[in-house]
Formats: sequence, structure tokens, C-alpha cells
Amino acid sequence: MVKIFWCAEMLGCTFNAIYRISVLMEREDEADTIAQQLYESTGGEIRLALPLGLGKPLTLLDALVRGARNEPERKLSIFTALTLERPALSSDMEQRFLEPALDRLFGAYPGPLYARMLREGTLPSNVTVSEFFLFAGRWLGVDAIQQAYVAANYTHARDVLLDRQPNVLLQLVAKKDGQFSLSSNTDISADLFAFRAAGKVDFQVAFEVHPEMPFMQGDSAVLNANEADHVLHGTPDYNLFSAVRRPIEDSAHAIGLHVSGLIKDGGTLQIGIGGIGDAVAHALILRDEGKMQTIQRDCPFAQGGRHDAPFHEGLYAVTEMLVGGLLALFEAGIIRREVDGAVIDAGFFVETREFYKRLRRLPEDQRAKIAMRPVSFTNSLYGDEEAKRAARVNARFVNGAMQVNLLGDVMSDTLDDGQVVSGVGGQFNFVEQAFALEGGRSIITLPAWRMSKGRPCSNIRWTIDTVTVPRHMRDLVVTEYGAADLRGLSDAQVIGALLNISDSRFQDKLMAQAKSAGKLPDNYEIPKAHRQNYPERVHAWIEEHRRTLPAFPLGSDFDEIERVLLPALEELKMLSSTWRGKAQLLAASLYLPPHVKEREALLRMGFQTNKSVTARALQGALRRTVR
Repeated sequence: MVKIFWCAEMLGCTFNAIYRISVLMEREDEADTIAQQLYESTGGEIRLALPLGLGKPLTLLDALVRGARNEPERKLSIFTALTLERPALSSDMEQRFLEPALDRLFGAYPGPLYARMLREGTLPSNVTVSEFFLFAGRWLGVDAIQQAYVAANYTHARDVLLDRQPNVLLQLVAKKDGQFSLSSNTDISADLFAFRAAGKVDFQVAFEVHPEMPFMQGDSAVLNANEADHVLHGTPDYNLFSAVRRPIEDSAHAIGLHVSGLIKDGGTLQIGIGGIGDAVAHALILRDEGKMQTIQRDCPFAQGGRHDAPFHEGLYAVTEMLVGGLLALFEAGIIRREVDGAVIDAGFFVETREFYKRLRRLPEDQRAKIAMRPVSFTNSLYGDEEAKRAARVNARFVNGAMQVNLLGDVMSDTLDDGQVVSGVGGQFNFVEQAFALEGGRSIITLPAWRMSKGRPCSNIRWTIDTVTVPRHMRDLVVTEYGAADLRGLSDAQVIGALLNISDSRFQDKLMAQAKSAGKLPDNYEIPKAHRQNYPERVHAWIEEHRRTLPAFPLGSDFDEIERVLLPALEELKMLSSTWRGKAQLLAASLYLPPHVKEREALLRMGFQTNKSVTARALQGALRRTVR
């Protein structure tokens, strides 16, 4: 009897698997049919408008790429940005940590076929891909993408696309009650549909419906069924991409705390994705809960005037990217100042699966307060400028940078050798707005230092080789050591202000370079109050308030043991690049007390014992990161 039930169960599983495979094959065949029709209707040459990030419909997109690969006389030109991929597992430690959890963390997301072919060098010559913003750091050293990168502000990318005369638009959408929502990507698509309705452009539209996409509203975000020439229904065989939230480092928490005091109640806010953006949002929540004064009282660094009172009027957010931090502020009731019925106006989103779920579960009237708009609205003042100025009062636009020089130039997207890390995106747009709006301020954030090849290096430098935001638009710069208000200052004053928030290990050299160039008086001295800018003081400050400043204040997809491993793996990566660091790891494994979760962490990484050199190094890193 048991065997009969077992066989029946196995047969049921087999039949289910076969049925699922057949459904997926039918769906792929349908996508190939749509691709064939698109090639036929365009004379075999498709100039594709493809949304950035989450809005790429992989099934339809891959069908177009296959169609061009299989018939070389066809041409496919793709203009897009932010091609999403799950991380490549290059090292043994990365494989041990991420491979067992890839689907859970990043979703079952294969990425576009063209991306895999670009990396393999197999993309045919009749398929071209140009991007105006790259997935940060993922395309370094890939010549085809580096050479095809188009430097453009986010607001100008639409016009670059229109100059290429797109004849097909593909997009991943949500569907409800016979209507489509552009959902994650109104950024450029909303304008394209408006231009098509006005007869200014003409292109065919193919939508792919995904059930995980939230049905978002906003001007031009919702379209009637007749807007699409082709629709691919059914359930895709992939999840939405999940941008895993990383732990917030001590320096990011400190930056968030400094920035929170620069935000005026009743004002306007924009923040970006990543640890610093999450830290800013969390600090604003602590401020609203009345917990900021205690934390700031213990701050070891000099501070100017701050806004630390809870929010009575609330904030309005206008942002190109809807991030988890803004959603958390909305859910906490801090973002509540309405402008034309919305408290958030945003252009696109790429976030965690939990974020998408929270958007889907919001009551419809609450979700409607998050309006998806084109970046021509969010990132600029052109068009209905009077209303935008009235709405965007006391604006604070918070964006991250990689490096700042002592004269106030900002580098956010490109390495010294010209390799593009990401792109300017909308950063310059918001800096420009800050100067155009009464009471507006641009806040550039960055850690004061980083590790490079096993050595600490300053992120505040005398010179930088590439510039994203030029010095004549210098405003507020914030590091873990405080805020420097640069607007309207002379060069010497700017240098002094930036030295005050630099890491003290590099201050003397930086000051000497400025004096050598004749930009500082020979007798200039850095004030004593700013001469103790060291990471140990940042750590001690944050550690004192660890219960209110955790590593994952906005939640995490990592489980308990993975959260233990994350700082240890960072420590291992930092120290293992030098012999001195390796010696420190070995010494820690021998002489420091064990981490309380050491056994579980080693097993999670596939180490049954600590006898191997790699296991011993990880053990040392775990012991060094015990709090």
C-alpha cells in the first residue's frame, strides 16, 4: 500500500512538472511568435526602447534576441540602462556563501539573454546594446559595454532615445481590470506614450504581464488595453529581480545621523538606494520617535545647528527612484505632506521582493498616494514650473558619491582610468534643482575613507580625474565625521571645511597639497576639534547605541547565521589581501575567544572542521567581528 501511494505521489509530481514545462514552452512559443510579427512589421530592423532595471520583459526580450541571432539579416538595436543580473560567484567564499541562497536572496531571475552573450563574447554583430546607466561595478572591464556607454543625464536620456527613432517598445507591466500599469518604470515610458498619443512618435508596443508587479498609479502610469499591440499573458518562469539589502556600516549610520539634522519639517526629500539611504531613513524615523537627542548628545564630532524635533507637518518626497527607505518613511507617517493627492512622486523602482509585496498589499487608497511619474517631472522644474516650485519647498536632495576633491568637485560614477562604474543618472538633475529652488540644498554623502589593496585611502582627495558634479555647484558634503556647508565659500574656506570632515590619518598630507598649490595660507591649521576624526571614534559612538542603530533597521533577506557571516566576510576580504592581514586573521583564530555562532557559521559555509587554511581564516574573521 505504501508503495502504491508513493508511486501515485511520484506520478503526480511528474505530471505536474510535465504540465508546467509544457505551459512554459507554449509561452515561449507565443513570445517567439510576437517577436516574429515585430520583425515582419518593422522590415527586419528593430530599434528597441527598453526600460531600465525591473521593467525589462525577459521572455519577450529574449525572443527578440534569439530572432536576430537565428537570422543574421535582421538588426536589433537596444537602448536601455541598468541591466540587472544576479551576482557572478567568482571566489570560493562567494560560492560557499551565496550559491545555496541565490534564489531566496535575488529571486529566480536569469537576467537578459543579451547580457549573458555579452559576457561570453557571443552576441552577434547584428545586435547592439547601448546603456546610459550601468549596474554599479558589474560592467567594469567589459569592452563592448564600456565602449557603447552613453553619458547622459536621466532627463536627457529620453531625447537621446528619441533621436534613435525607436519603432518598438517592450515593457514588463501589471494588469488589473483590463488596464495596464507601467508600475516600476514610468521614468521614460510615460513620456513616450504621451508623445505617441500626440502623434509626435510612432512605435509598436508589446507588454509582458507579471503577477508580482504592483499596480501603481500616477499621471500616465495607467494605460488602457488598446495601447498595446501585443500582450504576453500567463505566469513568467522568473521572479522579479530582488536588490538584496546590505548591512549598514558604522560610517553609514553616522552619515545618516548627520544628514537627518539637515532635513526641515514640512520640506521635500529625495534619497537614493543603498546603505546610506537606508541609514538616512532610519535616522529620520528615530528623530520622529524622539530618540535623536540622546544619540546626538554622545556624538564625538563637532556639529552645527540641527533640526532634531519630530515631524509635525511631515515631508513630501520627489525622487527618480522609489527606495525602501522612502517606503519606510511613508509607512511611519513621516512622508505625509500631500501635493495633488500624492505624498511621493517617483520615476522607477528596483528593490527587494519584500518591498514589492508591501506595495501590492497596501490598501488602494494608500498606494495611490505613491504616484509614478516620468523623470521629466521628478528630476526637473521644466513644465508647470510654478506649481513645482510651490510644492518643492525646503528641498533636500541626498545623493552618494565615490570621491570629492578639496575644491568641491564630485566624482560619483567613473574610475580614474575612464572605466564607468555606473553613470550620472539623475544626480546632476537634483543638484541643479537644489540651486534653482528657494531653500533647496544638495547633500552629497560619502565615507571619508575606504580600503584599497589592503590599505586605507582617503575618499577626499586633492584632485580627481573625472567629475560628475563640478565645483561651481558645490553645496553640502557629509561624511561620518560631520557636514561641510560649502555653498558660497571661497576656495580656501571650502578646503578648510572639507579638511574638517576628512579622516585625520590623511589631513596633514591633504593640507600640505593645498598649501603647495597656493590655495591655503602657509600658517593655516586644522582646528583641534576636527583633529580626532578616526574610525574608532565612529565605532564607539554607534556601538553605544547599537540597539537603536542595528545593521538591518529596514529588514533583511539574510537569515541569522548569514547576518553573522556578512561582517566576517568583509573582514576576511579586507585583511586577506596582505601578508600582515593574513597574520592578523591567523592570530585571531588562535588567541581570540570563539564567536558564539562560530560552529553554525563554519557549517553554513561548508566547513566541517577548521583545519583548512581558508576555514581558519574565516574563524579568525568571525572572532575579530564579535561585538
